[in-house]
Amino acid sequence: MCTGSDSGLGSNSKSDPDSNGWSRARGAVLKSLVLVGGALLLRRLTKSTTRWDHARIVAESLNGEKFSKEQAVRDPDNYFNFRWLSCPAADMVDGSKVLYFEQAFWRTPHKPFRQRFFMVKPCAKELKCDVEVSTYAIRDAEEYKNFCDRPRDQRPQPEEVIGDIAEHLTTIHLKRCERGKRCLYEGSTPADGFPNSWNGATYCTSELAVLKNNEIHAWDRGFDDDGNQVWGVKGGPYEFKPAPSSSFNDVLNPLSFASQPLGKRIEGSFVLQE
Repeated sequence: MCTGSDSGLGSNSKSDPDSNGWSRARGAVLKSLVLVGGALLLRRLTKSTTRWDHARIVAESLNGEKFSKEQAVRDPDNYFNFRWLSCPAADMVDGSKVLYFEQAFWRTPHKPFRQRFFMVKPCAKELKCDVEVSTYAIRDAEEYKNFCDRPRDQRPQPEEVIGDIAEHLTTIHLKRCERGKRCLYEGSTPADGFPNSWNGATYCTSELAVLKNNEIHAWDRGFDDDGNQVWGVKGGPYEFKPAPSSSFNDVLNPLSFASQPLGKRIEGSFVLQE
């Protein structure tokens, strides 16, 4: 930028008053636009996430078809390739989201061994958590098999779903994950869990983590009166990842499982927990 007097206009030349006025006006307009734009950006960045926003994010993450295929390939002695399938089923009067959930072996997706309702809502204000996820038994589970795979007009309708919510099973309280963690939300049942009588258990616990890209980590375990684990995997949670749409139809893609008998492996798995 030239700052000397040899600018070609001569040292005694005077600038045009109209030009100076226009420059000042244009500068004022640009400054105003910058201030308004900055204020809008700051408002967007600082807009608080409501309690119901957190519940919506968790509900959307639980939805969909997911598989534990990668984990089963990595550690076939302890993990199966399960299909996780969940979809919206009803909205409660208070705004809680009811999701239908079923789990099956990847080779027999239409024969679920586990069926539940999830109810997702914000935590009560007095609790130190963000989202509450409860599971409920289904009054007539057979009627709900493959619920998410059916056309909407062939499913039980929302008012029927609400009427079929049966026994409360567990409740998990989720908190937003600390900055730097892979997860978005994580939480668990209380340390003393919830009543459970399968395979000699007296109570069960559940841990749940919601990760980016709708990945879900779930770890359910049963314990006896002495605190000994009597069912559920011991090495860590099942990792359910959304798969490409073609994976569901790729039923002939083999998994290299170990030669350990299925009956022995199934006892320590996620499959038979209730």
